[in-house]
Amino acid sequence: MKDLAVIASVGAAGRRYLVALPPGKAVLWCYLLWYLSTAVHHFDPSPGLWLNALGLSVLIGIALTLSVGGSLRFSANRWQTFRLFLTPFCVSSFSALIKGKGFFLIVPPSLVEFLHSAAICVGFLMLLTLLKS
Repeated sequence: MKDLAVIASVGAAGRRYLVALPPGKAVLWCYLLWYLSTAVHHFDPSPGLWLNALGLSVLIGIALTLSVGGSLRFSANRWQTFRLFLTPFCVSSFSALIKGKGFFLIVPPSLVEFLHSAAICVGFLMLLTLLKS
């Protein structure tokens, strides 16, 4: 019984988050969904790829945090700081995963893969629209 109450409260919090989500952050979520779809389709278990992405994430994340006036000790906006580190990780790993695979910018050469990634993003945006109506 307790587990269902926890799930319900998490679900309610998630719904409130999605209803209040501004368009700019919805776009960021679509970027993340596209990245995850591509990472699933082209996953490479090579530790070097992921360690390089992590290293770049740390270096660039620190620079971005400092550039927006943040402190390296503690940030009042933890989600923004998280995104400042996550973005370079995703960009560098995405770049390594798709290298030499025929992508045009971020668009995969496979129509099926493109439709899969696009459907995930469109589905997310439709969910937002339904929740906000």
